[in-house]
Amino acid sequence: MTRRLLVTGGAGFIGRAVVGAALAAGWEVRVLDSLRSDVHGETAPLPDRVEFVRGDVTSSDDVASALDGVEVVSHQAAKVGLGVNFSEAPDYVRSNVLGTSVLLAAMTDASVRRLVLASSMVVYGEGSYAAGGRRVRPPARRAADLDAGRFEPLDPATGRPLEPMLVSEDDGVDPRNVYAATKLAQEHLAAAWVIATGGSAAALRYHNVYGPGMPQNTPYAGVASLFRSALERGEAPRVYEDGAQRRDFVHVRDVASAGIAALDWTARFEGAFRPFNVGSGVVHTVGDLANELSRGRGGPEPIITGEYRLGDVRHITASSARLRDELGWTACVSFEDGMREFATAPLRPAVAAG
Repeated sequence: MTRRLLVTGGAGFIGRAVVGAALAAGWEVRVLDSLRSDVHGETAPLPDRVEFVRGDVTSSDDVASALDGVEVVSHQAAKVGLGVNFSEAPDYVRSNVLGTSVLLAAMTDASVRRLVLASSMVVYGEGSYAAGGRRVRPPARRAADLDAGRFEPLDPATGRPLEPMLVSEDDGVDPRNVYAATKLAQEHLAAAWVIATGGSAAALRYHNVYGPGMPQNTPYAGVASLFRSALERGEAPRVYEDGAQRRDFVHVRDVASAGIAALDWTARFEGAFRPFNVGSGVVHTVGDLANELSRGRGGPEPIITGEYRLGDVRHITASSARLRDELGWTACVSFEDGMREFATAPLRPAVAAG
């Protein structure tokens, strides 16, 4: 029996990895992608076995056409990253929130009842912290503290530094920028859709994804791509704050394998919405990332700038125990092996200015 999967945003960085993993798992794959010029630049062709539909996820007609004969949807299409400034908020909301609502409405009409949603760690805001044996949610960091080089979140009750912990899906959500707000809105829409239709939806909260084919040198790409792009130009990676920000860097092939495991989960749990962290489970710092890439590329040593971006969080690292225990998934690519590969792997060509 043929199983047909629709991957929205399947021409993108993570979407392509999901497509490849799905083909290897025996799925028949259709891709819906608008090929936005500010995202894709020069786009490499998809595998011959993939049916490609050029269309916009915010278009009811495009989505309805793409859903014909589909069993399950992997929704990867989104405007990603922190962005440049708040004036981009309407585009984030249109692409991520309106696009998801259009997709879910069309899935309802087409009686497609299984969804894997690309969510993000950004829904948590700051990560999980402890102080004196109690869990603490620190407020957003103040510009005055950041200007003074005071980067660590403090316990609001005592003013003392907090101990970073692994964040779990049971921790509270606290989106602190426009992108984060739209990713949480996508989750809320998917949860409401599950209640209304009896469908099933897994929300995969990706942590810091990296790997071959990342977009090159764009403010919307992750820090791994920005460092890698600098090294390709012969420049030193410029590390914000003091480089001690804790993150979970997970390889795109591991993210794709989690996506395939989640497809199977949606077939087993009707009427359920469930978020899952997707991370390596191993903590590294942004400074570790810069140093490892510089070493792997033979480039200049990173520069610690002390600069910062309002809206960035200090520490966010994942517990992926739920994904392991309930879906049987584990990350396979180590930080060292992944960075060694990524240091010289090709990136997606830079998009045209404007």
